[in-house]
Amino acid sequence: MFFTDERQHFFRPLTSKYREQIVECLRLLHERLYSARADYGESPRRDQVLDIFCEALERAPLLDGDDQDSGRFKNNREQANWILNSLIEHGWLERQVDQASFQSSYPFSRLGRLFTLPLVEADGRSVRTRHRNTRNTLNALSAFAEHGEVYDLLDAHEYSERIIADFSDIIAELEERKRELVREVEARQLVQQASDQFFEFMERRFQPDLAIRLSADSVERHRERILELLERIRRKPRDWKAHAERELRRLAPDLLSDERSSVLWQLLDAIDSRLRNASDIMLPALRKTLQSFTQRADLIIRQLSYLHSQQHSDIVGLCRELSNLPEAEQSARLQAAGELMAGVGLGLLDPGQLRLRERRERPPVQSLMSDPGAPDDDTLHELATQQRLDKAFNINASGLRDYLRNALAGRQRIDSRDLPITSASDLLALSHLIELAGAEHAARGLQVRIEPSGQTITDETYFSRRDGFIIELEHDDHA
Repeated sequence: MFFTDERQHFFRPLTSKYREQIVECLRLLHERLYSARADYGESPRRDQVLDIFCEALERAPLLDGDDQDSGRFKNNREQANWILNSLIEHGWLERQVDQASFQSSYPFSRLGRLFTLPLVEADGRSVRTRHRNTRNTLNALSAFAEHGEVYDLLDAHEYSERIIADFSDIIAELEERKRELVREVEARQLVQQASDQFFEFMERRFQPDLAIRLSADSVERHRERILELLERIRRKPRDWKAHAERELRRLAPDLLSDERSSVLWQLLDAIDSRLRNASDIMLPALRKTLQSFTQRADLIIRQLSYLHSQQHSDIVGLCRELSNLPEAEQSARLQAAGELMAGVGLGLLDPGQLRLRERRERPPVQSLMSDPGAPDDDTLHELATQQRLDKAFNINASGLRDYLRNALAGRQRIDSRDLPITSASDLLALSHLIELAGAEHAARGLQVRIEPSGQTITDETYFSRRDGFIIELEHDDHA
């Protein structure tokens, strides 16, 4: 269970009005411990953690709330101390004591670090090359096919999972950007700001990531090479695949769901399935979402531009002003406006701008179905011959049971060398007689025990040699 012991109220620090400040404290502490600015040679002491939290409190705002501890902190140092104790109490941080120096350090717990990582990535300040996961899958599979290192296959399996997750993330981000653009326009109706936000997104987010994902690193581009590698791995020698299977079972025992199943085949099928889903489902969904986002942005910017250009031509205000004037003055102004608008404007087309386009004729489509007519005699003869051959070499379960009952002739035991062969059907039944010991025939009421006699039958007309068996009928209700 997840919510046990110190994790019973794991998410309580993120539910109060101080949640934005606590999230900023976690982000900044994670940056100081695991980013390029981290000092890996020293564990964070209490004073160092409090200094980091005080710096984070200066950045993050205090959300509105009705908590009873409102105004309880005199300064940021006191609030940072309370946040540290709360995170330790609920399992985000750990208190570790050095047995030699008896000094305490406060690193992240394992789950605390895992749950803080999405908060850091959501901030958007970290750089991630999401579009490289398809190439990483291809490179890892190629390395596994060349050298047989199962770590490369496990890496390829992990990268293939990130392909689907990255598609889902970018689609969700585009939908959020579209809603944010609509909210900004509804709240402020500033065409310049809306345009700046759209073009900033296209330059900073679309060009570095989305454009590469849709062109240079598209899953459609690398799909054939990855599928060829998967098929190449499946055709490897049996000893090579057996060695890889043993290593996978040793290194990743959690992937083994059944002793009879293959972990190697399971990983290869998972990569194949994820790649097909990314190419056939997620990539078209991303293109559709991107098209919807650009269309919505273009529509909003056009509408705002039109409203912005019409702000100096207030037709409604002009009509309202005319309605307040006397009728004679209204007629005079309208007459003057009519005379100004009555002029004829003649515009000539520039012949240099005219282009005559040839109309392309569509090729005719032949949609009529031709009648092949009646088959000729040779075709009918070939079909009849094939049908007779199929019937001649056909043997079914009931025919086997009938052959054995006729051969026993009321007895319970018979040697296979004494079985009669009087027709082609008897020869076929003799060659399939061992199948009578199967569960299917037992379910039909024929329970047969077949034991090898230890003798090899060589004096045969139809077989060069065959093993001898003793066939004993245990029960037969003639079902």
